[in-house]
Amino acid sequence: MKQFLKNIHLSSNGRLIAKNIYWSLLSKVVNMVSALFVGILVARYLGPEQFGLMNYVVSYVSIFLILASFGFDNIEIREEARTPEQKDKLIGTTFWLRIVLSCITMTLIVFTAIVTESDQYTIAIIALYALSVIFSAFDVIRNYFTSQVMNEYVAKVSIARTVVACALKLVLVMLNASLTWFIAVLTFEALLQAQGFYIAYSKTVGAVRQWFFDKNVAVFMLKQSFPLLLSGAAAYIFLRIDQVMIGKMISNASVGYFSVATKIVEILLFVPTIIIQTISPMLVKIKKKDEQQYKQRSQQVLNVTVWASIALSIITSLLAYYMIIEAFGPAYQLAVIPLQILSFKTIGTTLNVISGQFLIIDGLQKYFVIRSLSGCIACVVLNLLVIPTYGIVGVCVIACITQLIAGWFIHLFIPIYRPVFFMQCKSLLWGWKDVFRLKSIFINKNSLT
Repeated sequence: MKQFLKNIHLSSNGRLIAKNIYWSLLSKVVNMVSALFVGILVARYLGPEQFGLMNYVVSYVSIFLILASFGFDNIEIREEARTPEQKDKLIGTTFWLRIVLSCITMTLIVFTAIVTESDQYTIAIIALYALSVIFSAFDVIRNYFTSQVMNEYVAKVSIARTVVACALKLVLVMLNASLTWFIAVLTFEALLQAQGFYIAYSKTVGAVRQWFFDKNVAVFMLKQSFPLLLSGAAAYIFLRIDQVMIGKMISNASVGYFSVATKIVEILLFVPTIIIQTISPMLVKIKKKDEQQYKQRSQQVLNVTVWASIALSIITSLLAYYMIIEAFGPAYQLAVIPLQILSFKTIGTTLNVISGQFLIIDGLQKYFVIRSLSGCIACVVLNLLVIPTYGIVGVCVIACITQLIAGWFIHLFIPIYRPVFFMQCKSLLWGWKDVFRLKSIFINKNSLT
């Protein structure tokens, strides 16, 4: 890897970006291999009904996760990129806030499950998976690594967790284990990740015992993150509520078909996710030095990610039949059309994720709630209208529409976000040109510095 970076003559920052993209890609490749082999094996073993129930449980718990994180992630990354010397105070304060919020969230998950679910088994496995919430507090370490463009360690933790979890799932399949054990492994994955972050931080940065809680930082984080909490809550709901609604209004088997299509689409999102996670700290530094260069680089990042997503969406839609039938088998044939439609959700999601990060860098997260709330309301209302008639096909169409509403169209009606709307329009119309100038973004005087 080091020799390769030297041979292509990148700038120091370009090499740093390339190195982190390499590790992030490697992590995503491992996860994709897991999804394509172990994930497919588990889906085949459990069948649409049980696989659907498992994903229903995951979606149910995920709706509450935003309360545990309180929207801290992006604010923490931004502040640690600006003032890395204050890491112990920033990480420590955020960690203890998340521990308290995680305990509250776990209690809320179990309580609502008891109230809303009639099946005792479903309640039990929801409670089991809810334990994973407490381990999410260690994501503060992941955020620190991201803020310092040290994605290598995040990737290594992810790879180790994935390998161990895959091995356990294979053992469960060979032992003809019940769904309960698969839920237990999902919870154990969260524990493995928390342990991995702890070990990586201790070995590369410093002792966790140096973290400390600061009341003023806590107040600052809560105030800064509150708009992101509201928008995040709406975002989590409209990203996950479709599977919950399908389970409630149609069947667990339908959730299984929808989940299979969704998991393939989630693999496509590694492109915008890797690019923005790697470039974001660099953009923060560029903004402090040169506002004009920041705008130029932001447009380039948006152009490349959007058009990469468009290409992936088209390819996936065309190959959907072969992906489903060859991988998951005839039992999941009803997932083909959902995948053909959902593949285009990637475009709206990319517009949403990238523009959201730009707004955070600019300190304009105050109105995030309007973005996410628009998508959330549209998702719930439209799904209630289309599910009885069109089933999961209608849900897939609505999923694509709501991402475009929340991540692009709503910006036109929020004056302070209107410049982002025009950036996105420019990207959709002319952004493909930057795909052919990709190298110039990173090298020599044109690099991200």
